[in-house]
Formats: sequence, structure tokens, C-alpha cells
Amino acid sequence: MKAAVQRRYGPVDQVRVEEVPAPTPASGEVMVRVRAAAVTVSDTMARRGRPLLLIRPFTGLLRPRRPIGGTEFSGDVEAIGTDVSRFSVGDKVFGSTGSRGGCYAEYVCISHDGFIAKMPANLSYRQGAPVCGALTAWNFLCDKARLQPGHRILINSAWADIGTAAVQVAKHLGAEVTVVCRPGDADAFRSIGADITIEPAEDFTRGGRSYDVIFDTQSESSFSRCKRVLAPDGVYLSTYPGPAVLLQMLWTSRIGRKKAVFSATGLLPISARLTFLEAIKRVIESGELTTVVDSCYPLQRIAEAYDHAERGQTLGTVVVTVNHRDDADPTP
Repeated sequence: MKAAVQRRYGPVDQVRVEEVPAPTPASGEVMVRVRAAAVTVSDTMARRGRPLLLIRPFTGLLRPRRPIGGTEFSGDVEAIGTDVSRFSVGDKVFGSTGSRGGCYAEYVCISHDGFIAKMPANLSYRQGAPVCGALTAWNFLCDKARLQPGHRILINSAWADIGTAAVQVAKHLGAEVTVVCRPGDADAFRSIGADITIEPAEDFTRGGRSYDVIFDTQSESSFSRCKRVLAPDGVYLSTYPGPAVLLQMLWTSRIGRKKAVFSATGLLPISARLTFLEAIKRVIESGELTTVVDSCYPLQRIAEAYDHAERGQTLGTVVVTVNHRDDADPTP
């Protein structure tokens, strides 16, 4: 099979598309014919191997432990091992392999008890691949912030997968949604549910509005700066476990009403993540949530996909599509 292989950490030129043996599903595993895979922030960090202490304990200290990258996929169940009951050959599925990677390939194997589920019928493969952005948004807004109808939420740096999903999840929950975004993206954010858009130059931390929740999806602000515009019981959410955020989490858990919160969604138990995913699927099926795809690249152009995603000028997720040699049509 064809796969994007990387044997050293570093820039995109370390990634090569090569012929490698296809995996075989072991007992309790399903083999997925990959149709699309997301290019996420965690994928680019894993490719670089940085930050060292955050990434390499999971991916390998000196070189990638598993040379095929990619953590989020959509596709079809191609084969099943023994003792598999949740899936059948031909099921349309999506999910994540986590630090095991392997999704930038024609086939990947994953435990049937892993983070994998049947896709909603109204999602294309390209829309299904970036599933973890919606999962993270759901965890932060529903479980951690307990966002309620009528709450005011500000979503900072909403351009990537988590941010575009968070706008839609917040609207589904009945909140008033303010988004900090580039001027050229304002109409796109309003089309998916934003009530108010603010340009980065305006500095929302010095504005006259207060917010029940501030979700900093790229950790470009701080609890200290945002505290002045948080409501008395407001919550500041950060996706990056920097030392300052972790100390503020500890401090605010004991003192004061305003809270700083970080959560590593990908490290939650699979059972908890699958529970979130079932709730997300219902919202997708209702038409209130979809994945925003910025652009698609074929697997052979994965270096361009990485490069485009890392420039930080996307709106939504960059997706790699995988077309198989026996397919009559390209990946939908």
C-alpha cells in the first residue's frame, strides 16, 4: 500500500510517500480502507517532534516510533479480525488512532474498542476525517464550561478545526457567540452561527463586554489578560497545557470565582470520548453541526498539505484524501 513515511523528526521534506506492506487486523481489530485523513496541529507537532517533553514521550525520543503519521481518519471497514462485534465489512467509519498514527496510508488497523464509530450518513469522508476538533469543542464547552442558553461566549483564534466546531456547538447550546477572526473570515463565521465578529486588532480584553466563557482555541491570550472581561463566575478555557495555565488552574480551583481550565481531550478514557461522539453525531444528523474543510490534497502531495496547514491562514481543517487504485471515483 502507499503511505506517507517519516523516519526522522523535522521539516516536511522528511516525509516521503512510499510502498509499504499493508497491515493485517489482529484479533479484536478492524482494518479501515482510509478515504481521508486530517492534518491537525498535533500531527504537525508529532512530525517535528516538538515540544520535546510534550510530544516525544508518546512518539519516540530520538526518532518516530511509528513512521506513518496521521491521527484522524474516515473510511470503510475493509476487513475484521476475530472477536469483532461492533463493526461489519463495508461500514462507513471515522475515528482517531491517537499517538499510534498510521492514518496517512491506504489502510490502517484499529481496535474495535478504540476511538472509532460509524459515520453519520450526512457527512462526506472529507468532512468526517477531522472528527476530533468537534470532540474537543464538545468536551470544553459542554463538560468543562457547562455552557448554557443565554451565556455569552467569546471564541479566540477560531480559524482551525476546534474553533469552527466550537462556534457551532456553542450556537447549538443556545449561547450568544462572539468570534475573534480575520476580517476576511467574518462572513464565513456568521454563516456557521457567530453573532458578533471582532478583528484581532480590536483587543477584546479592553472592550466593554463581559463573557461567561472565553475559549482560547490557540492559546494566543492568557487568563490574566482575559480575567477583566470574564463574568463573575466566568471560565477561561485553554487548549495548551503551558506552565502558566496549569498554575492558574490550580490557583483558581481553590481561590476566587473565575476559573482557568485546561483539558487534554485525547487523554480522556475512550468510553468518555465515545459518549461525547454519540452526542456529536446526533447534532450532526440534525444539521446543526458540520466540519469546515479548508482544502484537500491527495496523499502524494502531503508535504504541501502540511505546509498549507502550518502557515496559519486556513479556515477549518486541511484534509489529505486517499484514493485507491481499484476505485472508480475519487474520494467524496
